[in-house]
Amino acid sequence: MALTITRWNNPVISPRMAFCCSCTSTQQLQLSFSPLNKTLQQIHNSGVIACLRANSAELAIEAAGAAISGGISVLEIVMSTPGVFEVLQCLVQDHPTMTLGVGTVLNVENAKNATRVGAKFLMSPATVKDIMEDVRGGEVLYIPGVMTPTEILSAHDAGARIVKVYPVSALGGIRYISALKKPFPHIQMVASQGITIDSIGDYIAQGAASVVLSDAIFDKEAMDQNNFDKIYQLARLAALQGREAVERKRRGIPG
Repeated sequence: MALTITRWNNPVISPRMAFCCSCTSTQQLQLSFSPLNKTLQQIHNSGVIACLRANSAELAIEAAGAAISGGISVLEIVMSTPGVFEVLQCLVQDHPTMTLGVGTVLNVENAKNATRVGAKFLMSPATVKDIMEDVRGGEVLYIPGVMTPTEILSAHDAGARIVKVYPVSALGGIRYISALKKPFPHIQMVASQGITIDSIGDYIAQGAASVVLSDAIFDKEAMDQNNFDKIYQLARLAALQGREAVERKRRGIPG
C-alpha cells in the first residue's frame, strides 16, 4: 500500500499583495493557513470528535466509514485498536480531506508513527511532556489530557493550543466545564468521557470547543453485531447536533 501524506501548501502571495502588505501581515496570513491551525479550526467547526476503538482493523475501517458517511469530519482512532497505524493510513488515503488522528498516545515513538502515516492530531489522557516537545513547531496538533485547573494552566503555558478535559463526566460534566471556563476563558478545551449526543449542545454552550464521543457513536452492541447502519445513524445525529451547537454559539443564541 503506497503511503500518501497530504501536505497543505502555503498561500500564494501575489506581487500586488506583497507590495500592499508588510512582512508581519504576510507572516500572519501564512500562519492562519498552517495545517495545525486548519486542524484546530476543523475541530471547532465540527463540535464533535468521534473516538473509535475496535477489536480488529477490519471492524475499525468499516465503522469509521459508516461514521464518515454519517457526516463525522473529525475522527480519532484509539491506540488499542489492532493495526491502528495501518487503519489510519488506509483512512487517510480513502478520505484525504478528513481530520484524522490517534488517541491515547502515551509516548514519542507512537506519536512519530502516527504522524508518519498522516495523523493531523494526537490526543492523550494525560499531558505527555515528551510528545509536546517533539511536536513543537510542527504541523500536527497535540491535545494533552488534563483534569485540574493546575494541569490546564500548566499544559497551556507549556504550549498546548487546546486541552482535553478528562474524565469530564466523573468530574461534574457540563458544570465542570462551565466552572473551568470562568478563570480560563482564553484556553480552548475539549470535553471527553461519558458524553451523550443529547448533551453536545450544553457542553458547547458552556464553553467546550468540541466534545469527544465514543460509545455514543460507536455503540458497543452495534460494533459487536457489525451494525454499521446504526453507527451511521448515530454519527449523522451527532454531526448535526455538533454543527447546530457551534452555529448557535457563534450567533450568541443560548444552548
